[in-house]
Amino acid sequence: MSYYINPNVENLDRIFDQNLRSGYLRLDLNENPGGLPEAFIQKTLSKITPETIAKYPETLPFTETLAKFLHCSIENICLVNGSSEGIRQVIEAFSRPGGRIVGADPSYAMFSVYSKMYGRTFVPVPYEKDLSFDSSKLIDAITPDTDLVILLNPNNPMGNVYTRDEVDAVLKKAALCETTVLIDEAYIYFYPNELLSCAFERDNVFVTRTFSKLFSLGGLRLGYVCGRPEGIRLVQKLSTPHNVNAIGLLFAEEIIKTPGMIDGLIEKQREGKKWLVSELKKNGYSINAGEGNFIFIKPKTDAAAVMNRMKAEKQILIKTYPSVGELGTCLRVTTGERQYMERFLEALYLLDREG
Repeated sequence: MSYYINPNVENLDRIFDQNLRSGYLRLDLNENPGGLPEAFIQKTLSKITPETIAKYPETLPFTETLAKFLHCSIENICLVNGSSEGIRQVIEAFSRPGGRIVGADPSYAMFSVYSKMYGRTFVPVPYEKDLSFDSSKLIDAITPDTDLVILLNPNNPMGNVYTRDEVDAVLKKAALCETTVLIDEAYIYFYPNELLSCAFERDNVFVTRTFSKLFSLGGLRLGYVCGRPEGIRLVQKLSTPHNVNAIGLLFAEEIIKTPGMIDGLIEKQREGKKWLVSELKKNGYSINAGEGNFIFIKPKTDAAAVMNRMKAEKQILIKTYPSVGELGTCLRVTTGERQYMERFLEALYLLDREG
């Protein structure tokens, strides 16, 4: 007897990281290394009751708060279990088996993973050697048999962004080819030129966002998809019942409603990144620092050795990344509040020494 196994799943390569990260300075997954203020966390936790935990989450109050924050209607929003779930649902709803999905490469790995999972063909548009991105090549790759095109604003991991003229050109070509557009804005709060209005004004344009990055709720898994009501209804049909949790909704609502909270988080990130970039340049490091809360650093010695020693000796988690244009293999580092950047830089100077 031979049981059926979906070949798309059987042949799918996935990496599941179960490493313990508690107690480390986490500069490896683009999280906020400091998280939310302790006083804010304790105040919000005090609002949790036995009923909060026992009952299924009620999403309407938070959706109304979020809609007011985004200047839209609740019909424009689908709450999801992290924006990665929203990305998956858009791909499932608006592309067909064997259909083409066009996007920049490299970018968030799950775009390619979901494409393979659902039997789609991901068409990568690579960066130039100097790490610039030629949007005209992306536009040329959009054809009448392309179901979905993906933009990232800003892009992870490269940190590039698009001008509004470039975005309009992509949207125009996509409309001509009847191609849905997904704009992922996971890192939008580290860059001011948002594209959310595109999702409200145009058919078959969706924007995904997350509360895991700036909002520092990666452990509570909350995100959302925005679009026109008719498209959002289709995305919602793919959501599991009660797909977001009550604690995540509570924290997200308190962040939005607390005066100065979001601006304060943005300013700490920007100040820390600006300081780190300046110090690295002063000390002769080659870097690539686009938009977003992350940078590439070309080490003076072996990148893998520096990464491993950072973890073993300094309890700091970073990544390495190959083939970063002319920089080659680099360190991949999350940026954040200055105190954490100072700790990282002190360790880098000690561990990345020649001779």
